[in-house]
Order: sequence, then structure tokens, then C-alpha cells
Amino acid sequence: MLSVLDVVVALLGWLTMFWYLPVLAAVAVWAGGSQVIHLLAVRASSQRMALELVPSRHFDPGLEEIFRRGVQLARASTSMPWWAPRRTRAVQIRLRADGSRPLAYRIEGPAGAQRLLSITPFGPHVTVSKAPPISDKQRRHTVRAEFALRGSPISPLRDVPLDPDPLQPLVDAVADLRAELGDLAELRLDIQRAPKWVLRARRVQLMRAARRVEQRETQRAASWVRRDAAGVEDSIGWQLQQLLSGKHSSGGNRRLVMPPVPRRVDREEALGKLAQGDHLVRVQLLVQCASDIAGRAEARLAQLQAALDVFGGRARWVMRGWQVGPWRIGADRWPGRAHFDRRWDLGHCHPPRSNWVRLEELTGLLKPPTVHCRLPLLVSDLPTFRFGDPQLLLQGYYQGPDSRRRLVATHAAETLFEVGVGKAGGGKTERALAQAIGWGHAGGGLIFIDPHRDSWPRALPFLAHDALIQRIALFDLTTKGPAPQLGTWNPLGMDRGQVAHEVVEAVTDSYATALGWDNANAPRAITILTASLAVLVCINRSACQEDRPEDQATLFQVRPMLTSPAFRAAALNTVEGLLDEETMDWWRTTFPTLPSDAFAVVLNGINRLATNPVTRAFLGQPIGRYNIRATMDSRMIVWVCTAGTGPTDRLVTALLAHDLLRAGRSRVDTPEARRVPFRGYFDELITLTGAAPETIASMFEDFRKYKIQVHGMTQLLGRLPGPVRQSLVQNASTLASAAGSASAIAPITAEWGDTPSAAEVASLDRFDHYASLTVEGRRVGPVLLHGPHLDEVFADLARPHQAPALERAALATAGALPLDQLTARATEHRERVSIFLNQAVQTSTGPTAQGYE
Repeated sequence: MLSVLDVVVALLGWLTMFWYLPVLAAVAVWAGGSQVIHLLAVRASSQRMALELVPSRHFDPGLEEIFRRGVQLARASTSMPWWAPRRTRAVQIRLRADGSRPLAYRIEGPAGAQRLLSITPFGPHVTVSKAPPISDKQRRHTVRAEFALRGSPISPLRDVPLDPDPLQPLVDAVADLRAELGDLAELRLDIQRAPKWVLRARRVQLMRAARRVEQRETQRAASWVRRDAAGVEDSIGWQLQQLLSGKHSSGGNRRLVMPPVPRRVDREEALGKLAQGDHLVRVQLLVQCASDIAGRAEARLAQLQAALDVFGGRARWVMRGWQVGPWRIGADRWPGRAHFDRRWDLGHCHPPRSNWVRLEELTGLLKPPTVHCRLPLLVSDLPTFRFGDPQLLLQGYYQGPDSRRRLVATHAAETLFEVGVGKAGGGKTERALAQAIGWGHAGGGLIFIDPHRDSWPRALPFLAHDALIQRIALFDLTTKGPAPQLGTWNPLGMDRGQVAHEVVEAVTDSYATALGWDNANAPRAITILTASLAVLVCINRSACQEDRPEDQATLFQVRPMLTSPAFRAAALNTVEGLLDEETMDWWRTTFPTLPSDAFAVVLNGINRLATNPVTRAFLGQPIGRYNIRATMDSRMIVWVCTAGTGPTDRLVTALLAHDLLRAGRSRVDTPEARRVPFRGYFDELITLTGAAPETIASMFEDFRKYKIQVHGMTQLLGRLPGPVRQSLVQNASTLASAAGSASAIAPITAEWGDTPSAAEVASLDRFDHYASLTVEGRRVGPVLLHGPHLDEVFADLARPHQAPALERAALATAGALPLDQLTARATEHRERVSIFLNQAVQTSTGPTAQGYE
């Protein structure tokens, strides 16, 4: 029987001869096991899900909320099937910038952890939604990098404060990314809970390393102690001391030196952040940048590398690899590239041995960008203005982080109401003019009401185009020049199919508003005026039905209606059977009982209008070209320049404002899909609202339903009447403020949460302004914009040599005639109306009453 020794000798001899067989068997087992693990890892990776986290504008989490989120992520990393390899047991945070978002924040992890990850400690300030897979197009140039922790392996990363946002350096690194050049940058952080045996092994390594360091230090200290002792005994001083003391030492009788003893290694000090196992994870940090332009991907990677330096302390993030001259051997070259791509594509986690961190160290990366993060405005956030596009509304120049300026816009359908605030000459009117001119060239209709006429000569050269000349009308009440011409308007006209009761209501309300009437202080005056207008409007309707619109009454026929018995009798006889019985009874029974001085308060305003030759000519014509409802429906561009801010001018402004409100509301007869968008620009809102505050407030409240958008400019928001100010701020899609006094700007900055502050806005340069905008249903900004200045934005559109022709055409479209001629016609028109009434009475056949519409 063979002995054990013989068996061992025989086995060794066999291995000597056939050593390659067990080696091949071990390799085969290793290869087969690796392949099985790879297949299982691929299968497990296919069962991952993705969530996208979108923070609100006011997202401001605390440290505890972020820490709880980190605990969730660490727990979710273990929610894989039992058979899943360890490399797949991780949760991945993806920070991505591709031009669609400043920095998109996604979480990818096991499908079994979807419910756990969907409920965040951040509450309603973060919207969590299931994210679709991302498929990137192939870029021409791509660079890859993996980062590992270097420095002290037991020291934490730098404690970065939450204000400013720790993600700010990463956002700044991708702020100048240009999607049209194919730029892409993505950072992926994998978080993995390591098995306990791996942590124990790492601790053993660190403890051994600490002991070796301590032993080396002890040996070094002992060597220095012995050297110091020998040096002392060999010194002259030592020998003299021995002679004087009578002691003689031989070479063998030297001082006894006690070498230092290695001190006990403190576990907490040696292990540092690895001493406690709770909330300790391993991480993998991968970065990939791409572009279609050579050099941009490498530059982007360098920016991201610099951004990660913010987290560095005694431990820091360092790119793995070796620098060999101009080449870097790492994740972007063989042999590491294939390993990187596999982890990148499948989401596998193979962290370096040194990448141990506590959740507290990852605070800055465990949440989306917060309120303390300045995000750049991309094209997806704020569209680029394209001239002639009716879907866009010009807002100004935005200067990006790379100092490139871009002309930005908002969507016209979303820009419902705007208000611009700023001191005189600050650029608010220039901005409105640029916007109106761009809108007009895109085919849009608008009305620009200017109490001072300064806007018309400024806009004239940029509107002097053949394509626009037939769409522009000018109603200029300032009557500048030696031979002024003036368009006309009859507020009581019925020749355009107006509804009678709406006309009466609009004129009465505007008149009462301008004079400060209400049901408490002037009920009788309102009743008298309403009854008079009802008769005159009924007369006008009758004249139009008889195809005699040139015989319509005007506002100035209210005076003979109240003071001339003959005119009044003819008028009442004409409307007999046409006007409702209640109004006719009032004229028969109540009117005769009124004292003569009851009419003075009504006639006061009409007398002022009649005394002024401009207003008499403008309002005293039976047929007027001014028809705001037709302007809306036919995409006209109408400029109205009122004469000033006096009592008479306020009355005219009130009439215009109420007529605009009436015309807007009358669009209820048109299906919503067929309502043509129309914009109203009101310069000097203080002047306009002083004449008709409730009317302007109603516009900001009601016009959205009728596809009418209002843009208002004012120097002082605080001087606007309360109802106007409240309606404007409540419904404004755009709030803009140029420079001005801090107290005047404070109401606007208060709406922005004092970010920026009133002092910051007050110090802006001319034509610069902050604006909060509405894009795709969300607020953008406030953002600093420049301009727009007409000479800069629309320099190519200027046609100064065609400006005189355009002004003549605009006056012709408005039916403008010489002021003297119109004034004479208005004076003679009372007689013409009287003739019409007398003829109507003589030929009346007593038609059946049709009621009062």
C-alpha cells in the first residue's frame, strides 16, 4: 500500500509534467463564471427604471431632507433580485445637459425601487415623473473620464454649503453649451451599499497601513534618539563633565538609552470616516462629453473637472489615468475604454477601491438644483426671436454666460398682458415700439395709444413698407403743422352694425367716468344722458336703415335734444314705435318735470368738447373711419395720438377706452377659433387710467377670452388706480422694469421676491431692464435683458425716405380731412339732422315698435 508521501510525490510529478491542465481548467471555470455573471448583469440591467426630478422655483431643502433622500437612494440600491450580480446593485444619479435643460436631474435604479424613489422628502417642491429612455445621436467627438477619490482615504470631502447651490459650478460648466453644435455633457454618480465583508477587508487594510506607519515612525524616532545619545557622549562638554566629577566611562560603559515604544493605533483615528458603518457607501463617478466640433468636448470635460474641485478638501476628485506627454491613458483609450463603455451603457457599478464616502459628503449631488442656483436661459427656456414669425413676441437681448447675445422672445399666444415700469427715457416705450413693429411686420393687428405723439415719428420709418402701408391708419388729435388733417369718429354711429344698447352703455359709462359720476352723486345726470343717447342712437339706426348714414346724429346733438323743444319733438316723433315704451314714457312724464338747471351738469362736458375745434371736428362727423372692431378683425395697425392730459382730453380718452372695451366684448359673436389676435399698446398708463380706471381694469380682466392682449407702460406703478394696479399685476404675463427710483420700482421687485432688489434694478443702464416672462405656462426670470432698440434690432427695416408717403397714406386710411373743413361740417351738421328728422316725421307710417336692443 502506497504511503501518503508516495502519493504526494506522484502528484507533484504529474503536476510538473501536466501543469497546464489544471491551469486550463481554472481558466475555463473563471471564464465560464465571468460569462454567467455578465449575462445575469445584462439581464438585471434591463429591469431598471428611470425617474426625472423637476424642482420648483422655490425649492429650498434642508440638510435633513437631503440626508433622508440619500438614505432612500442607498436603500433602493439593494432592491434587485437575489441572483443579480453586485455590479448591478446600485442607484445612479444622472446630471445631463444637452441643450433642452440647463441641467436635467434623473434617478435610475432597480425597477423594484420605483415606489420608494417616487416619494421624496422634498414634498411638493419637486415633481417626480417616470422618464423615458434617452437615445442620443452619434457625435463626432466624445471624451470619457472616470473620477476617483485621492488624498487621504479616510478624510471626508469638503463640506460645501447649500447657499450658493453646490451644483452651481456644474451648472456654470455647461452654461455655454450649444445644442446646435451637438454639445452634450453628462455626469453619472452611482451609489452602492457594499457588503460588510468588503468594508471589514477595507478596514483591515487601513489598520495594517496605520500600524506600518506607526512602526516606521517609531523606528525613525528610535534611530534619532540613539543618534542623539551617541552625539552627546562624544561631545567635549560631556567629557569635561566626566573629568570634573571624577567619573570615567569606558567604551563599554555607555548611557543606557530607552528607545520609544510603538504606541497603540487608535481605531477611530486610523479609520476616519470608515470607522462607523452606517450611511457609508461606495460611489462611482463617470463623466462623458461630446460635440460635433473638435475641441469642444475636451474643453467641456476640463470645465467639469474644475467644477468638481469645489468638493475637494483633504480628499478630492481626481481623474483616473496617466499623463504621458500630450496623451492621457485612461477611460478614453485602450484598454480602459471598453470597460468604461460597458459600465456607461449598462449602468454597472465598479467603483475604485478608494471611493468610500458617507452620505453627508454627497449632499450637493443628492438633490436637484435649488432656489440658490442660477440657471442659464436656453432656447428651450426662452425662444429666439425670428423676424416675421407671428408666433413670437420680441422681448430684448439676452447675454448668455459665454457673452453671446441672443434676441429672445415669448410665445405670442401666452403673452396676454404686459406692464413696463421705469423712469422717463429709460427705454420702456422703445421696447413697446420694437415689439409692436415686429408684431405688425408679422401680420398682427394692433392699436397704439399715445397721449404725446412721440411714438409715431419714432416708429414711422420702420413701418414704411409697401406690405404694411394699406394696413396703417393714423388718428392724430395733436394737429401738428400749418395745415393739420384729422380722422373722424362717431361714437353713436350705427353704420357698422353696432348693437344699440352697447353703444349707449359705452358712451354713458365713459362720460360718467371722465366726469366722476356714479349712482350716488349724479343719478339724475346719468339718467338724462342715457335717455338722450338712447333716442339719438335709435335715430341713427333708422338713418342707416334708410341708407342715409350721412344723416346720423353725433354726440353734439345731445344739447339740442335737451334744450331745443322743436328738435326734441321731431326726434321723439321719429323714434315713436322704434324705442322701448319705458324710455318713451320717461320723456313724456318725467322729463317735463325737470328744472332747466338739471341739464347743466350733462351739457358741461359736451360744451367743452364743442368748444375745442379738434374734438368738435373729430367727434362731430356722422360717419367716422375709426372702427376698432373692424380694426381687430382685419389686422389693422392703428395709431391714436390724443392731444394731452386736460379734462377735455381725458373725456376723449375715456370714450376711446370704453369703445375699445365694447368692441372687445362684442367678439363674443365670433367663435373662439376664428377670433384674430389683437394687441393694444397703452403708453403713459397714468394718463389713460386717470380717464377710465375701471375700463382699463376690465380690459386686463376680460380681454384674454377675446384674444386681445394689452401692453401698458407707466413711470410709477403706485400712481395707477387701485383696481387697475391689482388687475394688471394679477394677470400680467410679463412684468418688466427699467431703471428708476428704488421706491417706484419696489412694487415690481416685491412681486419677484426682491430678487433682484429694487436698488439693483434702479441702477440699470439705459435700455436695460429686468423682466419676468411666461413661457409654456411657467414663469421665467426675472432675467436681465437689453433693449430692444429700434436702430439696433430693426436697422435693416428703416425706410426714412418712404416715411412721408406712409404718413399721407395712414391719414387717408383714417379718412383725414383738413381741420377747418371738418369743423365747418360739424357746425352745419345739426341742421342736417333736423332736416332728416322732419322728413322722417312727415313720411312716417307708424311702424310697429321693434323694441330697444
